[in-house]
Amino acid sequence: MKLYAPSTIREIKAKYGFKLSKSLGQNFLTDKNIIDQIIEGSGIGENDLVLEIGPGIGVITSEAASAGGKVIAIEIDKNLIPILKETLMQHDNVEVIHADILKTDVNQILKKEQAEQVEKTGERYQAVRVIGNLPYYITTPIIMKLLEDGIEADSITVMMQKEVADRIQAHPGTKAYGAISVAVQYYCQVSQVVSVPRDVFVPQPNVDSAVLRLNIRKEKIVRLKDKDIFFRVVKAGFGQRRKTLSNSLMGVKGITKENALAALQAAGIDPVRRAETLDLEEFAELSNQIYERL
Repeated sequence: MKLYAPSTIREIKAKYGFKLSKSLGQNFLTDKNIIDQIIEGSGIGENDLVLEIGPGIGVITSEAASAGGKVIAIEIDKNLIPILKETLMQHDNVEVIHADILKTDVNQILKKEQAEQVEKTGERYQAVRVIGNLPYYITTPIIMKLLEDGIEADSITVMMQKEVADRIQAHPGTKAYGAISVAVQYYCQVSQVVSVPRDVFVPQPNVDSAVLRLNIRKEKIVRLKDKDIFFRVVKAGFGQRRKTLSNSLMGVKGITKENALAALQAAGIDPVRRAETLDLEEFAELSNQIYERL
């Protein structure tokens, strides 16, 4: 059965009386070439543990199961659970969990699977890969939850709205560069796997998509004295983009104008610059200097 074929999707919908949910952002991929690029781009190996967010009817899940050691798929829509049991029945290395990823302790699931693998084989899974076709409206919350929770994975390869992908991988000085760019690049090395046009989905969304691979940094590339203050500085800086840093930093709770200017001077940053011109290292140094003055 070609799960990605539009005819298969129609048959499954008719058989189960399944209706696609706009509120859950359900759009199923129908292009085998792009599916293959996602699997290859994610780097899934035969001894890897794969966590999939939002398997849908199992289009990507099935290919991940063929490439990896085990796949755990987390699906929020209870109506898709019986469908997944049928579409994935030929794979004995897939476990489907009915849950909301934003309310799930992912590390607890991964630790349990690693422990069972050690008990069974004497070795842990070689790598942990996260994959998924994320609902556009909660792409950023899902990614940031995984990263802020310190997910014990090697990479996150996910499809998202092209506009969000552009922001995540943006460089300083560009229009797309913002707080999400700094946040994700602090945690990960970002690369694009493939662009995905809107016409390869059923139903067709009104935007194009892109797949990014986020390789989670084992060691951060900047040294922070306080991570919370770092993110407060980033948020304040981009909160009012048109303001100079000397003014936008007043959005950091507890800071005075005098301390903001002193921190900027100590960091070697011109106070008339704006947040979108600062790179990761400059944000780190600035936040460290502000930490010393709070």
